[in-house]
Amino acid sequence: MFESHKFNNSILRAYDIRGIVGETLHNIDAERLGNIFASSFNTDKKKIIVCRDGRLSSPDLVNSLKKGLLDSGADVIDIGLGPSPMLYYAANHLKSDGAIMVTGSHNPSNHNGFKIMKGTVPFFGKDIVDIGLRGLNKNWQYAKGNLRDYYIQDEYIKTLLKSTKINNFKNNIKVVWDPGNGATGEIIQKLVNFLPGEHVLINEDIDGTFPSHHPDPTDPKNLEEIISIVKGQKFDVGFSFDGDGDRLGLVSGSGKIIWGDQIVALLAQEVLKAIPNSPIIADVKASQNLFNEIKRLGGIPIMWKTGHSFIKLKMKEISAPLAGEMSGHIFFSDRYYGYDDGIYAALRVLELINDNYTLDDFLNSFPKTFSTQEIRIECSDERKFTIIEKLTSLLDNEGLIVNKIDGLRVKKETGWWLLRASNTQAVLVARIEADSENSLKKLKEELSFYLKKFDLSLT
Repeated sequence: MFESHKFNNSILRAYDIRGIVGETLHNIDAERLGNIFASSFNTDKKKIIVCRDGRLSSPDLVNSLKKGLLDSGADVIDIGLGPSPMLYYAANHLKSDGAIMVTGSHNPSNHNGFKIMKGTVPFFGKDIVDIGLRGLNKNWQYAKGNLRDYYIQDEYIKTLLKSTKINNFKNNIKVVWDPGNGATGEIIQKLVNFLPGEHVLINEDIDGTFPSHHPDPTDPKNLEEIISIVKGQKFDVGFSFDGDGDRLGLVSGSGKIIWGDQIVALLAQEVLKAIPNSPIIADVKASQNLFNEIKRLGGIPIMWKTGHSFIKLKMKEISAPLAGEMSGHIFFSDRYYGYDDGIYAALRVLELINDNYTLDDFLNSFPKTFSTQEIRIECSDERKFTIIEKLTSLLDNEGLIVNKIDGLRVKKETGWWLLRASNTQAVLVARIEADSENSLKKLKEELSFYLKKFDLSLT
C-alpha cells in the first residue's frame, strides 16, 4: 500500500500551485500532483498536455509530473518549453482532457509551480484544495499511460498571425520586444520575421536565472532598459513580458508606461467598434477611468474579481470579447480563444498604431487621475482574510458605499480606495485613486486610519 502525501499548505493557492523549490515545493509534489490529477478523471483514457517555462528547476519538475501522470494511466503529450498561452492554445487545438504548465510565472527564480486546466477551463479554487485532500487520503490509482512529444510552436505562431490583422500594421513601425529571459523568447524571435517594420529584441535568450531583470512587467524598475531604448532610439512602442508570457508590459514612444487597465481601454476602442454593446471585464483594482471609458465607447463595463481564473470563467459566462487586469493579463475572445496571452495582446496593440495615432496620443486623451500603484502590506495568510472580514463589518456600520466583489473597494466623491487579501502571497493589497493630489492624500489618510486598527500601515 502506498503512503499518503501531504503538500505544504502554503503552495495550494487560489489560482494555482506555487512554492519555493527545495523548501515548500519538491519533485515528489510534482509526481503526486500527476498521480492525483490523472486519477481524478472518470474515464480510463485521458489525454493530458504538459509544458514548462525556462526556470532551472522546471525540467526536473516536469519529468516528475510526467512520471506521476503516466503511472496513473494518462496519455501525456509533452509540448516542451514555452509560455503558458502556448499550453492554453494546445489544450484548445488538441482538445485535451487536461493540461498542466510548470511555471513560476513572475515570481523569483527559486520559485516554481503549476497552472492547471481541465478541458479548456481553469482548474482552481476548490479543485486545488481537493488536490491536497486527495493526497492525504491516498486517493489516486496506478495504471499504465503513454508518452509522446508534440512540437506545437509553429502552429501556435501561425494562429497568432492568423488571428491578427497584419495588413493594419504601420509598415515602418519600430518595436522593441523584451521577453525578460522568459519563456516567450524563442517564439518572439520567430514571430517578428513575419511582421512589417523594424523589430529589436533584448533579453531574448531563455535563462532561468533572469540575469537582465526580474520578469515582472508591472514593476517600473524592470522596464528601465526598454524605456531607455524606446526613447533613445525613437521607437514607436516597447513590449515586455513576464516569465511565462501571459502578461504584457507596454511602453509608449515617449517612454511612458501604459498600465494594465489603460491597455484594456486602448484595446476596447476597436473591439467595441466590431462588437458594439459588448461587456468588457476589468478587475477590482482597475481605474474608474477604464469603466467610464468602456461606457463612453458603447460597451458594458463589468468589475470582477482579480485573478486570471476568475476572469476567464466570467468571460465565458457573459460572452465578453475582452477583459484585463492591472497585472497585465489581457484576455481576448474576439478573434481568439478567451485566455490571457501577452504576445497576442501585443499584436492587437500594433493593429492600432498608425501615422495619425500613437500610444502617446491615447495617453494624452485619457482623463488625468492621481493614484498609487499596488501597495503590498505584509500580513500572514491566516490573518489577512480575518482583517477583511472585520473591516467589512466596520464599514457596513458606518454606511459607506462599498463594492465587495473582491475585498473592499470604498467609493467616495473624490475617488476610491481598495483593500483586498492577495490570493497568491501573504499580503494585503491596497490601491487608491483620486481626482487631485490633495484628495489622494486624504484617501491615504482614511485607509491608514482603518489599517491602524489592525496594527498595520500603508508604508
